[in-house]
Amino acid sequence: MEILLSVTLFVAFGAAFVLVNLLMGAVARPRVPNPEKAAVYECGEPTIGTSWVQFDLRFYIVALVYLIFDVEVALFYPWAVAYGSAGALGEATGQSAFEVRSVAIVDMLFFFGVLLVGFAYLWRFGYLDWVHGSAMPRRGAGGAETGIDLRRTTPGSARSR
Repeated sequence: MEILLSVTLFVAFGAAFVLVNLLMGAVARPRVPNPEKAAVYECGEPTIGTSWVQFDLRFYIVALVYLIFDVEVALFYPWAVAYGSAGALGEATGQSAFEVRSVAIVDMLFFFGVLLVGFAYLWRFGYLDWVHGSAMPRRGAGGAETGIDLRRTTPGSARSR
């Protein structure tokens, strides 16, 4: 019951601190409305065109790859703790430390192997290539390269003369 009271008091004081600061800011700040302040802007620049733009999926893929490897590192820590205390864990389960460590190694190698297969897939199909210009070939899902072939010369170009 003491822990519940402590957590409740901590949350209540934290919420009160935030609310008091917001109210003090609302009371203390000047209110001088003008059209320039009401204008929509980003980074101090006036907006041009619509705000609905096509989002580049490369940012999303990079974020997902980061999260996957971040979770991997987060899962290595409890595995390492369990691997280090394999003797005590083995006594509790009726196994030897060697058996517990063998199972832990196989589990981690399987987990790491699945991640490597995913990483190889991303690398193979060019999802990790950051620059995809119009002149740079990109591999499609079928493995065939799509894009502009820079080795071909067009009639009338300086190379074919």
